[in-house]
Amino acid sequence: MSEVYNGNTDQVKRVAVGADHGAYAAKEALKSFLTIAGYKITDVGTDNGTTAVDYPDFAYAVARKVVTGDCDRGIMLDGAGIGSSMVCNKVKGIRAALCWNSKTIINSRQHNNANVLTFGSGMHAVGEICSMARLWLKTGFEGGRHWPRINKMMEIEKNRG
Repeated sequence: MSEVYNGNTDQVKRVAVGADHGAYAAKEALKSFLTIAGYKITDVGTDNGTTAVDYPDFAYAVARKVVTGDCDRGIMLDGAGIGSSMVCNKVKGIRAALCWNSKTIINSRQHNNANVLTFGSGMHAVGEICSMARLWLKTGFEGGRHWPRINKMMEIEKNRG
């Protein structure tokens, strides 16, 4: 569960997971999969797939778990993943990435140091979500030439008005 890049170790042990009602079943399957893989999961909800809820509430909860340090990374699922990505990226310190295949998963980590992953549960089979999430959690940030870009990204966040 740890990767080495540029002499640093990226320890990923604690993962916040959230979903709206439409993605509840996928969240439950993902939680089981990641628990078996050895990750400590913090489930921020929702707690059922029948009561309609608003994805921003759960996306915000995932993002907060990451920025407070309660969790190392976060994964949020909704119907398309777009809205959750937008919500998470409103939280200072979050670099959420909406990913849809292994290439975007790897890029989000190696180049952008994404700390929250969003998925559209309606866009992928549960098995795909699980394997892509595992790949994302195992992929480290390359650092090096990417640091100046990450710093610029965070500077924009710091100075936005």
